[in-house]
This record gives sequence, structure tokens and C-alpha cells, in this order.
Amino acid sequence: MLKKLRVLFALIFWLGITLLFLVFTGGLHRYLSWMAKIQLLPAVMAVNLAVIAALVLLTLLFGRIYCSVICPLGVFQDAVSHVGISGKKQPYGYRREIKWLRYGVWALFVIALIAGIHAFVAILAPYSAYGRMVQSLLQPVYIWFNNIFAHMAERAGSYAFYSKETWFRSLPVLVVSLVTLVIIVILSFRSGRTYCNSICPVGTTLSFFSRFSMFRPVIDVEKCRNCKACEHKCKAMCIDIDSHRIDYSRCVDCFNCIGECKFDALKYRFAWGRKASGNAPAEPKGADASRRAFIASGAFLAGSAVLHAQKKVDGGLASILEKQEVERDTPITPPGSLSVRDFYRRCTACQLCVAECPNNVLRPSSSLERFMQPEMGYERGFCRPECTRCSQICPSGAIRPIGREEKTQYHIGTARVNPELCISAKGESHCGKCVRMCPVGALSMVQDPETGNRRPVVAEEVCIGCGACEQYCPSRPISAIVVNGRAQHLDV
Repeated sequence: MLKKLRVLFALIFWLGITLLFLVFTGGLHRYLSWMAKIQLLPAVMAVNLAVIAALVLLTLLFGRIYCSVICPLGVFQDAVSHVGISGKKQPYGYRREIKWLRYGVWALFVIALIAGIHAFVAILAPYSAYGRMVQSLLQPVYIWFNNIFAHMAERAGSYAFYSKETWFRSLPVLVVSLVTLVIIVILSFRSGRTYCNSICPVGTTLSFFSRFSMFRPVIDVEKCRNCKACEHKCKAMCIDIDSHRIDYSRCVDCFNCIGECKFDALKYRFAWGRKASGNAPAEPKGADASRRAFIASGAFLAGSAVLHAQKKVDGGLASILEKQEVERDTPITPPGSLSVRDFYRRCTACQLCVAECPNNVLRPSSSLERFMQPEMGYERGFCRPECTRCSQICPSGAIRPIGREEKTQYHIGTARVNPELCISAKGESHCGKCVRMCPVGALSMVQDPETGNRRPVVAEEVCIGCGACEQYCPSRPISAIVVNGRAQHLDV
């Protein structure tokens, strides 16, 4: 029964988070965005003390339930390992903890997190890694099938589906996602939960608490017949029947072992204060180190919480050049982020906002400084004032929840006009399209006293940096009006 309940809840969480990254209509995030916000690293970056405390308490009570139920990458590994052990009578066996790898990666992760080396953090964080894999590899396939149904529905006179443009956002992020997927699949297929218990820094953090969990699997030495059925089913490879020990720091409470024992020698029960399973030998000499790691982990969680955040044609069917990506002095980050620095300090590069953006504005950055973290560009759309979807789903607090009225208070950038590219300033046409498209009236046409031509002028104190002017500017491949990001987004 315990295993069935665990599998049920794991499927619910895995399916919910996967759909968050796939479905682009915005209907699901109202009901499922909380699943992303209770992931450990986003909660730490958002300084969500309630979620952090709840996850620590959950681990102290029941062990690493988080890893086998809430973490989508953990559930994905379970699915892959289930395929890998099919037909094998003895798929797993006890393996000693690889301490140098496990705690070495954890130490590097903590150092990178404090130092702000977010690319390293994002690569290792399980929720972020899973989100990038779904957004980069699976969502384009989902959109492709959606567009097929949209085309069929349109021909039938129905608007039950609508098509969405799918475009190549970032080759480096695609490569990282593909490499991550290959590594996870190989490790899970061959060795179960190797990634969780040897590499994953979140799993290691929770392991400091799971050593002291109140409820856990316990071996009854008097009933045990050393058949090793439980050991061969343990995908965490943490059960050592020869010494009747269970490494609770690696146990993810999958309950696969509970139903395998024919002698009723293994039970999940209250075991507060027990140093080892059953009548096994006393706690190893490394116990003091474990306690120190436990204290260090608690300090890390508290400290981190405080520190942290198709070819286009015109009406005459003439080809229109695609706009090129613009080099900006300061990157543009979404409304709801307090500043550029605060946004990139909190962002976990999970790509949920990229997957949800309906305007094709957000994309992963390819720069080394902000690698894989989102940035805004207006080559394919602009940030519509009525859209606040990214702020409603960001789990890490990098983009704070805002309403439509509040959004216009965020000045994320300022538009600048290049008269050498502007067809109106050059006297080639009375364009003024940027003025007509500006949703806040920050642009006006004035007469240049030197040339006599009318050109657009930006009221910088009014401009909010939405990018409508840049996106609709007819100048190709570089817009004559370009938005440069602002370091601070709220005028204090």
C-alpha cells in the first residue's frame, strides 16, 4: 500500500510539472504553479521560509520522500530504472557511498551558489535540469502536434486549438539539455538512483536530515534470513544485508524493499533515536561528521534564504527579412524583477517562464555570465502590457507576482532611436509606426530642424521598455529603434 501511494502521488507531481512546461495556453499555471514553487532550490532562492521549513520537517519525519515524490527528475529516474531492470532477477546490490564525489559536488554547488556562478548551479539542480529538458526537447514536439490539430480544426471551422510559432531559441542550451538527458538515462537505466545519491546536491542536502528521520525502513535481524531480496530491489543501493544496515542518507523511501521481504523482516515504522537497523552494530565512526554536515546543511539553507532571487511575407507576398538579435548594453529582464542583478541572482534557469511566454519574448541567454538564464528580446514579439504570466509562475522569486495595473510601473528598459536607420528620419517615408504602436504614449513625431524630416522622439520617463516599437519597426534586419535594459526597474 505504501508503494502504491508513493507511485500515485509521484505520478501526480511528475505529470503536473511536466504539463506546466508543455502547455503554453496559460490555463494550467493557475492551478499547478504551486508544484514548481515547492521545489527546494526555487524555495531557497525565493526566501520562502515556509516551504523550506516544511520540506525539512517532511524529511525529518519520513525521510527523503521529496526525492521520490516531489522532485520531477527523481520520478523520471524511477521510470527509466524500471525499464532498465525489467527481466533482471537481481538488478541491484549494495554499494558503498562515494563520499568524495557526493560531498565534493555538494561543496562546489554551495560555493557556486554563494559566489553567483549560476550556470554551474543550474546544470546540477534537479528541478532546473528537468525543466530545461522538457522545454528544449519536448515542448517543440508538443507545439508541432498542437499546430497540426489547429490546422485541422481551422479547416473544420473550429477554434478549439490555435497555432503557435516554434523557433530555435538557443543551441548551447539545447546541447546541455540533451547531454543531461543522456547522462541521466544511462545512469538510471544501469544503476537506479546513482545521480540522486552521488551527484545531486539537493539530494545530498536532504540526506543530512534524512539520517535522523522518525519513520524509516527497519530490518528485524531475528526475522531476516539474509535472502537479499530487499537489497536486490533497492534502486538507491543502500541496503547492506550482510551487516543488516540501511544507509538512510541515501534511502529515498521508494518502498520497493518493503513488499519484497517474505519473512516480514523489513518494515517502515517509527524508529526515532535508532542508530542502525534492527540489532545491527552501532553507528559508524563517521557519525560525528554526519552531525556536523547536518548542522552545516541547516546553516546553508538558512543563509541561502537570506542571501537570495515560418518565412514571413507582407501583403504583397514579398519576403520580409528576419530581425537580428540585438546586442544590448544592459540585458532586459521581465517586469516583476526588481532589478537585473536581483533577477539573475535568484533565477534557477528552469526555463518555466520561457516555456510559458505567449509572446516569444523570453529566451535562454547564451552569454557565459548569464548562461541558460532567461533574457528578453523583441525580434519575434513584444511584452504586452496585459500579460503577467511569467510573474505568476516563477517559483524562485526572480519575477515577483504582479497585476496588469502594477506592470506599467516597472520600467525594464528605455527605447533609443537610431536616425541613420529610421526611414522617416531619412525622409524615405512618413512612417511613425512606432508612435502608433506604443501602448503608453512614450513616443511622438517631431520635426528635425536640420533636415526638416519628421522623426520619433522617446520620452524616457514614460517608456516602460515593452519593445512594441522595436518589434513593429519596419527597418530590417536591425530595428531603427532599440530598447536597452535598465539596471533598476522601479523608480524609487
